[in-house]
Amino acid sequence: MPEPIEPYEEGRAIAATGAGGATDLAMSEAETLEKTPGGPRGTGPDKKARSLWSDAWRDLRRNPVFIISGLVILFLVVISIWPSLIASGDPLDCDLAKAQEGSQPGHPFGFNGQGCDVYTRTVYGARTSLTVGVLATLGVALLGSVLGGLAGFFGGAWDGVLSRITDVFFAIPVVLGGLVLLSVVTSSTVWPVIGFMVLLGWPQISRIARGSVITAKQNDYVQAARALGASNSRMLLRHITPNALAPVIVVATIALGTYIALEATLSYLGVGLKPPTVSWGIDISSASQYVRNAPHMLLWPAGALAITVLAFIMLGDAVRDALDPKLR
Repeated sequence: MPEPIEPYEEGRAIAATGAGGATDLAMSEAETLEKTPGGPRGTGPDKKARSLWSDAWRDLRRNPVFIISGLVILFLVVISIWPSLIASGDPLDCDLAKAQEGSQPGHPFGFNGQGCDVYTRTVYGARTSLTVGVLATLGVALLGSVLGGLAGFFGGAWDGVLSRITDVFFAIPVVLGGLVLLSVVTSSTVWPVIGFMVLLGWPQISRIARGSVITAKQNDYVQAARALGASNSRMLLRHITPNALAPVIVVATIALGTYIALEATLSYLGVGLKPPTVSWGIDISSASQYVRNAPHMLLWPAGALAITVLAFIMLGDAVRDALDPKLR
């Protein structure tokens, strides 16, 4: 038999339970539930909502890999902007009488084959490598994201044409393409190398951006915005782009280190940056013929290049782990 219903008593209230029933509460407890947004723990709309980016930043701050790589990159950025903070000499000031000499007071890394201070050239070479890597990454990310995002959003013929174009660019070997395209360039500035990297690097970002947009536009909030009459530009900028950026950022961060290594490779082969530009690739190329007699000429610029590339790869791995929901 059902239990008899007790008469209502003053000072008590009936509150609904999650199972569809009711429970008997004191009036003070009911008032507390009403005043507490979202329930007794205060997790209602008044509390700031957590997002993917805020969670990622919280995880990154606790990741020692991110902290170490970030400090290394910060140091490289500082000496790239103000190399005179730790190197007071001139990278182009050379003395042939000191060619291939080892470490001396005031010259801890010794001298190269032209008698230039290896320490000063190593410090100043960071500016060139970071400039090429950052500008090439920005160009690749911007061009690839725009083309891939539009192809993924609109689909149809635009998507088909872009997919075939990217297939053609993927078939071109990067180093071979650099040897062919940059061999006819006589400029000693960084712009031909940056342009080459953007030309052959955007298809990878384009593929990533296309897939992210296709996934994002199928979500319910995008369909709801479309049903409410939102324009294509509003859906792209307000709803799709913020939720499709994470994979692009991860790939671009890792690619930055790759572009720095590619610049050094092309400069080593003689088709990248050219003297009098100070570059780690140029110094490695000039030191390779003296590696037996003066290994210090090769050790320091090659070590700086390896540390820089490793720092950006570690940073990209940390960002990937923080932005990947599957790893939470």
